[in-house]
Amino acid sequence: MRKYSLMMGSEVLVRSAIYAGIRFYAGYPITPATEIAEYMSQLLPRAGGIFVQTEDELAAINMAIGASVAGWKAMVATSGPGFSLMQEGIGHAINTEVPLLIVDVQRGGPSTGQPTMPSQQDAFQARYGSHGSYEIIVLSPSNVQELFYLTIDAVNLSEQFRTPVILLTEEVTVHLWEKIYVPDPGEYPVLPHVTPPTHGDEGFLLESQLHDERGYNVANDPELSAKALWRLIRKIRDNVDKISRIEVKYMEDDPKVFIASYGCTARSALAAVKMLRRDGHRVGFLRLVTLWPFPEDAIKNAIKGANTVIVPEMNAGYMANEFRLLGLNVVSIPKLGGEMPTPEEIYSVARGVVS
Repeated sequence: MRKYSLMMGSEVLVRSAIYAGIRFYAGYPITPATEIAEYMSQLLPRAGGIFVQTEDELAAINMAIGASVAGWKAMVATSGPGFSLMQEGIGHAINTEVPLLIVDVQRGGPSTGQPTMPSQQDAFQARYGSHGSYEIIVLSPSNVQELFYLTIDAVNLSEQFRTPVILLTEEVTVHLWEKIYVPDPGEYPVLPHVTPPTHGDEGFLLESQLHDERGYNVANDPELSAKALWRLIRKIRDNVDKISRIEVKYMEDDPKVFIASYGCTARSALAAVKMLRRDGHRVGFLRLVTLWPFPEDAIKNAIKGANTVIVPEMNAGYMANEFRLLGLNVVSIPKLGGEMPTPEEIYSVARGVVS
């Protein structure tokens, strides 16, 4: 018999992280991610894990890095201002190739902004928030069931590519109650946590400057430092097809117009597509499951023949710019203020495009 439960997104995220093998959590309470810490404090110790409420987000990210290096699957969860404070630690984890799950529950900004309201304003911060040249993996769930599976996928990707992975969600999704299927242990694949190998009597070197595969500092050698950095970049770039995912619907009548979205906004986008198709308009639906690395080739292959993409999102039109770089005619529907775009709002704009 399949097992179903009615759960809030925050609890689902915690249970799926534990399912994926997370056994160390460090965090600081912050709206709207506080419930994640609350559920973790209750459920993680029962699974043999460690929960730590830190003095701030700087401590949280660095404690999680230390736990991962010490052999524990580790994660942090935060929002807005806390995500900003973690950026240096995220860069450190990228450079030292430390597997780590980072959850950002987006709220309105900048600064304190709108603590209790949803947004998608961290889409670019998730990609470019830390300094330097690097690549990162960012996943964006649109419903509670997907939140369960993408949390596990994020942990698996972090282990596979030895890098921090960001699960970028919104206030709406973590506070949403939905019926979900909970798989049995072993039913959904989980990768093991592998600690870095030692080198004879040298042990393991964790070097925050650019370093070679053994951990030796090469920061002052232009050739070796470039080689080290390109290796970090290419392990993501060369595997975009394995990492990135999109969802496409209504391809059967070769639509020339697509509505493309991600996260919770994709729910309104899909509803708008259904309304348009009931009116006889050939409109397709595309959803970004992976925001970064941006699935450029997958999008081109999926919507070839289309000439216009309508992109609703809860920010100033960030991901719409990525679609423009594909050479498409893009109609951006940016929405600020802490409310999701409604299906009717998207429908109204799309009607003007397809008519």
